[in-house]
Amino acid sequence: MATPLKIDFVSDVSCPWCAIGLSSLNQALAAIGDDAEVQIHFQPFELNAAMPPEGQDITEHLTEKYGSTPEQQQQAREMIRARGADVGFDFAMDKRARIYNTFDAHRLLHWAGLEGKQKALKEALFKAYFTQGLDPSAHEVLIYVAGEVGLDKEAARKVLHSNEYAAEVREAEEFFHRHGINSVPAVIINERHLISGGQPAAVFEKALREIMAKSA
Repeated sequence: MATPLKIDFVSDVSCPWCAIGLSSLNQALAAIGDDAEVQIHFQPFELNAAMPPEGQDITEHLTEKYGSTPEQQQQAREMIRARGADVGFDFAMDKRARIYNTFDAHRLLHWAGLEGKQKALKEALFKAYFTQGLDPSAHEVLIYVAGEVGLDKEAARKVLHSNEYAAEVREAEEFFHRHGINSVPAVIINERHLISGGQPAAVFEKALREIMAKSA
């Protein structure tokens, strides 16, 4: 009999290690196959909650936030690109010049969860930002991506042009902050076990199998 696995994937749309982590987790779950009955929920986390609507130049932002030099940032970008390639995710670094506010993207993801399309939208938003260089704070981009994964574009527009699901997103963000989640990705299994960071697929698979064995 398949072992139930409830996975809360706490992440931000603008976090490259979250895109890597999700691709790795997908590979791990594919390897586990029918041994697990998986429910995955994407939970909101904003790396830059105070980011203004127009966003900020990414080099300037990283220098201000971490004190990193352009050379260090280039090395980090190359490491991220290589790690992404290892798990089949394409980072087009030359297309991503700015960092943006992601609150509306999280509101749309909450709605997509109610529509049964949350994972598809999450993956499409990662691709839109990191591969295509699109602005994930722009409503027209979010509506377009929603339509690409089979969500109703007019319903998506209605959500974005309202304040719908803002309270739910804030509540979820505060919940995970209160429970010690200060960096992402944070992958929480069965509300008890935490796997931090964009781990390789083998690390996710080993951890999940150990959790499944204890649950049996």
